[in-house]
Amino acid sequence: MIKNIIFDFGDIFINLDKFATFNEMAKLGVTNITDEMIGMYHQYEKGLISTDNFINFFNGKFKIPKENLVFAWNAILLDFPQKRLNFLKELSASKKYRLFLLSNTNDLHIKRIQNSLGEKFYNEFKNCFERFYLSHEINFRKPDSEIYEYVLKENKLIADETLFVDDLKENTNTANKLGIHVWNLIPGEEDVTELFTKNIIY
Repeated sequence: MIKNIIFDFGDIFINLDKFATFNEMAKLGVTNITDEMIGMYHQYEKGLISTDNFINFFNGKFKIPKENLVFAWNAILLDFPQKRLNFLKELSASKKYRLFLLSNTNDLHIKRIQNSLGEKFYNEFKNCFERFYLSHEINFRKPDSEIYEYVLKENKLIADETLFVDDLKENTNTANKLGIHVWNLIPGEEDVTELFTKNIIY
């Protein structure tokens, strides 16, 4: 029986354009994504380097104005449909499940989200969860198994009683190997509000 639900954030609640940042960077003349750049991104997402150091890296490497880099970086973030917040609030109010957020989210993105959603909407969202885990605050990132083990251990969750909802197959695969039930939600074809109508939870 499922007693706990762990949700991802991007493309589960807030819509994303996963190619937007790459497209915006291409407009700025950056078309080749190197291993060094990916490594910096992963370090930043884990909170192991500061926002200033992250932006300075790209500014120094490509001589692109910092404000243009921030705009490109945040271009991935789209809207957060009200129906998803309503669904989550009803689920939280039911007290049937322990709810958690587990997201690969960096400092620039979460600040942009807070500003775009507004304090009231953002706090209503955040308050639906028992714990709100962002990768840059806990120094882990998906799909590394350590991040799931951390959440399970810290909250004394039993894997077989836990459902993890994420849009990336690599993330749900790792969780599933630990015995966690998963829903690999396909953005554009499925919606988190269908959690019960699709019989994800019986």
